[in-house]
Amino acid sequence: MIPFASHPLRAGVLVACALLAGCAQLSQDGGFGRVQDISAARLGAAPAWNRTPADARRAEARVHQLLPAGRLASADDAVQIALINNPELQAAFAELGVAEADLVQAGRLSNPGFSFARTHAGGDIKIERSLTLGLMQLITLPAASRIEARRFEQVRLQLAARVLATAAQTRQAYYKALAAQQGLAYQEQVEQAAEAAHELTAKMAERGNVSRLDAAREQLFYAETQTRLQRARREAQQDKETLARLLGMPPAFTLPDRLPALPKQIEEAIDVERQAVEQRLDVLAARTELEGLQGSLGLSRATRFINVLDLGALRTTETGKAPEIGYQIDIEIPLFDWGQARVAKAEAIYLQGANRLAAAALDARAQARLAWRERQDAYALARRYRDGIVPLRQRMSEENLLRYNGMLISVFDLLADAREQAATVNAAIDAERDFWIADAALQLALGGPVNTANPQGIQP
Repeated sequence: MIPFASHPLRAGVLVACALLAGCAQLSQDGGFGRVQDISAARLGAAPAWNRTPADARRAEARVHQLLPAGRLASADDAVQIALINNPELQAAFAELGVAEADLVQAGRLSNPGFSFARTHAGGDIKIERSLTLGLMQLITLPAASRIEARRFEQVRLQLAARVLATAAQTRQAYYKALAAQQGLAYQEQVEQAAEAAHELTAKMAERGNVSRLDAAREQLFYAETQTRLQRARREAQQDKETLARLLGMPPAFTLPDRLPALPKQIEEAIDVERQAVEQRLDVLAARTELEGLQGSLGLSRATRFINVLDLGALRTTETGKAPEIGYQIDIEIPLFDWGQARVAKAEAIYLQGANRLAAAALDARAQARLAWRERQDAYALARRYRDGIVPLRQRMSEENLLRYNGMLISVFDLLADAREQAATVNAAIDAERDFWIADAALQLALGGPVNTANPQGIQP
């Protein structure tokens, strides 16, 4: 509590309170600029927080710009749309407002307390007035502000990590939807060929030019092709709906016809573990949380015995007497509670944060190793299909067609080769899709793009 007995002292108290109240203010962007900077540096795309109708209109215009004629041309465009239009991400951004409000509140003193009492005895009137202010809060205000500032930074790092995760999910969903659409288009071609073979076999069976076994085999293949086509349509619809939900829009857009071409080569082996620990946002957030918990622990220890300390001014007036002016101090007496429980709780929370940081670093290393190896394997498999298996299967099909034209094999041998070729093409599409999905997963595991600077070997 702060005295207000004399006019100069009261004026000084009011000025001090005004300064303290004005030292922490809400920012215009709510701390979102930090999230945008991190995202732009690691993704090449920045999110938008649509807090006002004007922000929402700008986001809508940007979405239309990224969808010329309703066509979603690339995974990068899909990521940018998700970062400005995903409703779950927009809801998460509101956590910044909560964290900043806590930060500003921690930098402000509680309102002073005023009490008034009036008593009378006969014609005598006695009036007591007091003004109180929390002195302990004033003393601990800088430490509390620093703690909340670290928590605010932790929230911003967590939201930036959420942005990176949304970008990776969108990129993976884009490649899945694109591969499903490409597989559907190919499956429709296979179904048309199977239908033609089925009709040919039926006519040959009517004339007795085909055995029952061959007729049954082609009938079964046609039925299985129809089943696979139906499954391909369902998967394409589901994958496109998943992508649309991440984009925050209905699935009225169109996609390219094919997956992007595989890169000519990918990065050599690098120290992915070190890179993950250095730039993973969840690790940085856990480290920031631990620093804040360390500050909380120090504050709990400092206020272990005295947690309440108020200083106040008193003024008493009574009929026929001179005013009485004085002050009072309210202090908590550590008689029953010596603060051991509060300190023990703070120590346990700090230890929990330390172990959480160790676990985050351990997970980051493991995820980086696994994601790196998965992408390497996926790239090798996709290259093997593209450069070896598919060309060989195409060459075999051409040779079989020549043999069929030379009447060296039957039409059923040609159809059997077509079935094998269809299976190979579908597997090649899946292999390319898996590479692009693994590439997005690696960027998420590393907390950013792959850094090839200062390469160091890792054990295979």
